[in-house]
Amino acid sequence: MLHNKIRQYLIDFLVGPLFVQSQGEDRYQRRFEAVGYTDDPEEMKQYPVVILPSGFFDSSHYGTPRSYPSLPLREWRGIPILFGEPREEWSWEGQQVIIHADLIASSYFLLSRYEEMYLRHERDQLGRFPGKSSLAYRAGFLHRPIVDEYGYALREILLSSGIAERYNLRIPERAKTFSAVHLTHDLAYPYNYRGWRSFLRAWLREGKSPLRSLKLAFGLDKEDDFYTYPRFLKWDQELKEHLPKGVTHIHFFIRMPSHSTLDRPQYRPRSSYMRRVLLEAGRAKAHLGLLGSHQACLYAEMIGGERKAFEQAYTKPPHSLRYSSLAACEPEDYLQALYSGFRHDYTMGYADVVGFRLGTCHPVRFINPNTRQLTELTLHPLILRDLTLSSGEAMGLDHEQAEQIASELVHTVARYNGELTLLWHNHLLSQKTHPWHSVLYRSLLRQIEEIDREATEAAEQDSTISSY
Repeated sequence: MLHNKIRQYLIDFLVGPLFVQSQGEDRYQRRFEAVGYTDDPEEMKQYPVVILPSGFFDSSHYGTPRSYPSLPLREWRGIPILFGEPREEWSWEGQQVIIHADLIASSYFLLSRYEEMYLRHERDQLGRFPGKSSLAYRAGFLHRPIVDEYGYALREILLSSGIAERYNLRIPERAKTFSAVHLTHDLAYPYNYRGWRSFLRAWLREGKSPLRSLKLAFGLDKEDDFYTYPRFLKWDQELKEHLPKGVTHIHFFIRMPSHSTLDRPQYRPRSSYMRRVLLEAGRAKAHLGLLGSHQACLYAEMIGGERKAFEQAYTKPPHSLRYSSLAACEPEDYLQALYSGFRHDYTMGYADVVGFRLGTCHPVRFINPNTRQLTELTLHPLILRDLTLSSGEAMGLDHEQAEQIASELVHTVARYNGELTLLWHNHLLSQKTHPWHSVLYRSLLRQIEEIDREATEAAEQDSTISSY
């Protein structure tokens, strides 16, 4: 069975907490349970909207082949549903809506990443669950945040049916812009040439002249191809200034030393070069987070040690966590992160295809699908990642294709008042290392600004009209 705490969390996630609109100083203080999730006849009478359980959470179904949806999926109000029947009906002489589409189980399946727990045999060479193996990709809705679509449909039912008016419910309209924008940058390759090892690499392996090799290894920071920080941080800050205060956040994710060959190049977090990089980050008021190593992805308990190493290096805890190459996907990874003190994670995107891995563009509290327990760790959906768009091992898009797909996803997040998280690496934001990623990134930032400006102008216009 589904714990009452998770059931209420999922209902609130879909429609938001609902309050009776009253007058005076105590306005909106009384909460009203408008949506229920039950098939008990007596309990059903308590709610104006009832979602019928499909049996997904029954002990005889959960964790068995019967719990995995079969394709093709049916649609309810134009939205794919994973469980239940695509229909609704009125009862109680037109006083109650009964929804046979199991929106709670469908939402849980996506938000908890149930399928990644169930399909543990589906992993790539880095231990990641491939996006192309996901139900959302195979069913063709990965580009849609269908959990948010469920929520909007439920809110529409409450409004159009007259239920909201009958019970005097406050259901505020959500703005068609971003609730938050997270501009994140992983320092997997913080520099290209620094120090004697890079001098030897440039000279002996790459065939550059000794003089050129010396200049690259020991010259000015701006000589390094990967030193793009002043440039892209200027763009990030410009967006931050144009959007409302508190909406835009800049993040640097820094990796601690590791013994894994997958974590090369190794770099010292307190080196003189890193101090200069972090000086740039400090000027931009960027949050510093931990980039969990590939070793920590293989051995979940190691993330606690890496958090301590971060604290020793920078005398403060990391703001948040992201695993290298998006390689974490097991519930055990997130439980260890939680036990180690993390409360925010930015890993939740697929490495091989962009879209809505969690089925939503809003932050989600991690639900452990093994134990069906709600935790205090918040998962922030990663919507777009540079390498996922361009890498031949992933989507392998050209500039035009990448811009079209990225633009559509950005507009979708705004449509649902969601949280937009982008991941662009510093070493790909140079046209010396990649022909179009810096151009695409700059274009997306301009689009974000334009979308927010249009939404603000529309809201101001609506406010002016309503005042007459």
